[in-house]
Amino acid sequence: MSSEHFNKEAKNWDNNPEKTDRAKIFAKEIVNFINPSKKMKALEFGCGTGLLSFQLKNYFKEITLVDTSEGMIQVLKEKVKQLKITNFKPYLIDVLEDSKCISKTDIIYSLMTLHHIKNIEKAVSIFYSLLNKEGFLCIADLVEEDGTFHPESQNFIGHHGFNKIELTELLYKNGFKTMHYTICYEIEKNDTKYPLFLLIAKKI
Repeated sequence: MSSEHFNKEAKNWDNNPEKTDRAKIFAKEIVNFINPSKKMKALEFGCGTGLLSFQLKNYFKEITLVDTSEGMIQVLKEKVKQLKITNFKPYLIDVLEDSKCISKTDIIYSLMTLHHIKNIEKAVSIFYSLLNKEGFLCIADLVEEDGTFHPESQNFIGHHGFNKIELTELLYKNGFKTMHYTICYEIEKNDTKYPLFLLIAKKI
């Protein structure tokens, strides 16, 4: 799925209450486990319109939001301006190709983004380089599924969710220790239920 797909979806993205509901649930899980301080900085990878960061905005000193979809970032900037949010820094950028302008951070989180990334190991390596010592990586995404989550019409070429053991091993190989794993949400599509997990790992 290209940025074009998300550009088209951007204007109506927030109209689906389920997206806001799941952002609230994952935000609560992240806060409960990490117990962030207002001195901490965060980075949302694949932020879309920033639904998850909006739930977390009062817990961090500063949140950098990055996405490759111009449409999503435009909607995000409009929301930031309208709501007069002062601690958000939105960027239209692919940090997997160029992260030089992104400063070090204490926590990186993503919601339903990583399964779109072809080279997971490269992404994890870059996350490691962007995190401060003992920083946290929070991945909220699909549990391994049978390939039916994305319809064929979308020409999806990412990952069909993630196997807990395989993802944990990949993270460990790249300098992370998994601290927390829970399945806390479910998406229902065409009478099929797709569970979503939250994995929190620490830079070691």
